[in-house]
Amino acid sequence: MKKHIDFILNGEKRGVDLTSNQTLLEMLREKLGIKSPKCGCDRGDCGSCTVMIDGRTVRSCLVLAVEVDGCEVKTLEGLMLGGEMTALQKSFLAHNSFQCGFCTPGIILSVSELLEKNPHPDQDEIKEALSGNLCRCTGYIPIIEVIADHTKQEK
Repeated sequence: MKKHIDFILNGEKRGVDLTSNQTLLEMLREKLGIKSPKCGCDRGDCGSCTVMIDGRTVRSCLVLAVEVDGCEVKTLEGLMLGGEMTALQKSFLAHNSFQCGFCTPGIILSVSELLEKNPHPDQDEIKEALSGNLCRCTGYIPIIEVIADHTKQEK
């Protein structure tokens, strides 16, 4: 069954016609060309498809696209103002904290949500925020270190 939804994507009003069983991940990637959320497991386990809905991170492979009708959706592309990387993104790049980068968008969004709530988290809070994101290459030590270093610089 076809359905029309209206929502805000990365600060821009959007309207999309879709089928009622289409996931948010499918809609973002296939209909709208937003490539930062990725399908890693299609079960909500890896966090590669993480996006924000109304300021809260979710796994877009587990959300039906029709559920975002009237909501604000933000992807990694929406964090960047005027195409400029955020200070957090620049920190990850400067510290070379990733290898393949497949998990990077989901991790950046999860950490952004954490830092919005708590600008100076301790290591346990950082680990908790990352608990829904699987990194198969780098491991977590370089990621945790860059977040801790970034929060020190932001004081």
